[in-house]
Amino acid sequence: MSSNNVVLGRGSGSRIGPGGTPIAQKRLNTSKNVLLKVVILGNGGVGKSCLMNRFVSNHFDQHSFHTIGVEFLNKDLEINGETYTLQIWDTAGQERFKSLRTPFYRGSDVCLLTYAVNDKNSFKDVSMWCKEFLTYADVKEGATFPFILVGNKADIAEEDRQVSKEEAQVWCKENGNPSFIETSAKDATNVELAFRMAVERWTKFEEKMDRHYETEVVDLRSVKPPERVSCCFSANPALSEE
Repeated sequence: MSSNNVVLGRGSGSRIGPGGTPIAQKRLNTSKNVLLKVVILGNGGVGKSCLMNRFVSNHFDQHSFHTIGVEFLNKDLEINGETYTLQIWDTAGQERFKSLRTPFYRGSDVCLLTYAVNDKNSFKDVSMWCKEFLTYADVKEGATFPFILVGNKADIAEEDRQVSKEEAQVWCKENGNPSFIETSAKDATNVELAFRMAVERWTKFEEKMDRHYETEVVDLRSVKPPERVSCCFSANPALSEE
């Protein structure tokens, strides 16, 4: 795809485009694709690579190896007549790869915080991943940033489940109310829906930010210039008569 046909999301570039037009507004006024950088975070083994590969190529490899460093794939997604190009970054979940993955957080538009429903520790570590992302991505609007909480491996037997939906929903209420969904990369349950939710969450965030910027715009035509006073005469008539 030619870069001339792509409009960057906020995280991928400047907030204001040429001529001072907000990027989101430029998107709404054109038929160009929107390029969104989506980062998937979570402990090793929760199925981040499997989610990405299932979404992009509809492929599942039960014996896939842990990601070393980072890797990314692209896929176009059409929502409400708009085409979005998702640049999906899969990051290594092991602590020893922290120095490799964190530089890639910057410029992200959406973050998928991922855990496995049969791994309690991976759920407990979601808060750590959220904090790490906010720190290294240098996100200013942390409370409203488009996070999606993803509980993967929902295909497992109920007796093997360690994290309930209710626990995940409580976490969301306590951490800015991100969207929440359970998925299964193995049988493709809710995988595409998770990425659709990510785009929709970004869209709402973008619209909110645009409304915020509009309230900060100053109309210079409505600003009355200060009264100019001559250096030789006082503005106070009583003083000028002395």
